[in-house]
Amino acid sequence: MVRPDMSRHKEIWVYAEQTAGHLARVGLELLGKASELSDKLGAGLACVLVGYRGEKLASELLSYGVEKVYFVDDPKLEHYQNQAYAGVVADLVEEHRPEIFLFGATEMGEDLAPCIAAKVGTGLTAHCVDLRIEDCDGALILHQTVPGWGGGKRVDIICPRKRPQMATVKPGVFTVPRHKRNAGGKILRVTPQLHEKHFRARTVEVQKGQACERPVEEAEVVVAAGWGVNSLGSLDLVRELSDLLRGAVAGTRPLLDKGLITQDRMIGQSGKVVGPNLFISLGASGAMHFSTGFERAKFVLAVDQNPQAPIFQVADVGIIGDLREVLPCLIEEFRKLKKAM
Repeated sequence: MVRPDMSRHKEIWVYAEQTAGHLARVGLELLGKASELSDKLGAGLACVLVGYRGEKLASELLSYGVEKVYFVDDPKLEHYQNQAYAGVVADLVEEHRPEIFLFGATEMGEDLAPCIAAKVGTGLTAHCVDLRIEDCDGALILHQTVPGWGGGKRVDIICPRKRPQMATVKPGVFTVPRHKRNAGGKILRVTPQLHEKHFRARTVEVQKGQACERPVEEAEVVVAAGWGVNSLGSLDLVRELSDLLRGAVAGTRPLLDKGLITQDRMIGQSGKVVGPNLFISLGASGAMHFSTGFERAKFVLAVDQNPQAPIFQVADVGIIGDLREVLPCLIEEFRKLKKAM
């Protein structure tokens, strides 16, 4: 399938998700962390790219310091198909046996990664918030950190016997590395073995909707509402503060369940991970499953009426008080600052 490589050694793989000729940002974020892991493990760094006519994308991946890009190229793979993609990637894994294989926890990644893990007979840790190499009984093992069940702790999961060690990571957890000038590396074109049974569905048309609001991942200011905003009766004041700061409105799981925000606005382990310049938490207690969603925020301002709320342990500035009293004052003070600038 692939031109032979006489210098076969351990490799760390990143699945470079692409759609309609564009690389998903999460794949680039994973390259930064994978590079750190490869240095610690003494392993090579490679990407797997599946699609059609993706030569430019493969070359772009090399500019981030990737040593190899396994490029699976076929017209039938232009659009994502679970069985076809899982089959060809699993074949690659069986042939080259990477030490570690990382995926973005996107809709595609969460669908694809477990199928590949099942096909090659290994484990998979989902929604990791950290990855690191540590010694375990004399062997260097990938420690995959997830928030503990119940939200009060973090748990490390390892896969000491099976390979590859596989994990999915939410977009926004890691940062995109810088481009490297005159980066080397090579593109290894793969001719996949495809069967009709892999294509049980046929893509007739692809339509992309327009986002109504600024994506929370791109906002420099994020205003996140928790269950405590119920005292306000609506999100009007929350939106007013967000508009004033040219930010994006987000929220916690209870607000999603109540229909006040959409899935793409939820912050936390099962939602979005963001790293804005300013993160404002309003009426959220701050359980770990929520706070892991904004660990990279440069400054955190929190408001809650419970002085013992966990959110104050991670906030740079905390205000204890009723949102009905505090939020109008915050809006007024930010309005004064904006006029003075």
